[in-house]
Amino acid sequence: MPSISDIIENFIKELLKESKDVEIRRNELASFFNCAPSQINYVLTTRFNMDKGYYIESKKGGGGYIKIIKIDLDRNKYLKNIIYEKIKDNISFNSSKKLISNLRQLEIITPKEEKIILAAIDDKSINPPVRDLNDKIRANILKNILMSILGYF
Repeated sequence: MPSISDIIENFIKELLKESKDVEIRRNELASFFNCAPSQINYVLTTRFNMDKGYYIESKKGGGGYIKIIKIDLDRNKYLKNIIYEKIKDNISFNSSKKLISNLRQLEIITPKEEKIILAAIDDKSINPPVRDLNDKIRANILKNILMSILGYF
């Protein structure tokens, strides 16, 4: 059974299928879903952020609103940003999973590619003879995979 966060996320995504942006009133949406306004904030900050291809604009006050804008991502620019800003020299498995999940949600990679990448960077696959190298090795593998997707290899 989906959580209230999943339901709110899917509702907003359905609205965004019809338009590139959508304006909502947080309190009205919270009333509609019979939840606290903080639940709406949670969904917006965790599921509609820049990493996931969305920009949030808000206006406070009596007539305030929240505008969610779906960003047209330049795929290559987005992947380069991930390589140089997110991965850098090392990355944990949990951070990698989130990053790969975002790539899948943005349809940059397929579900099959997502599984292959996760298998390649899992700690079970990375077993260096020296301790504490997993995150560095994982970063190198992930950067090489993304550079391959960009067409550099």
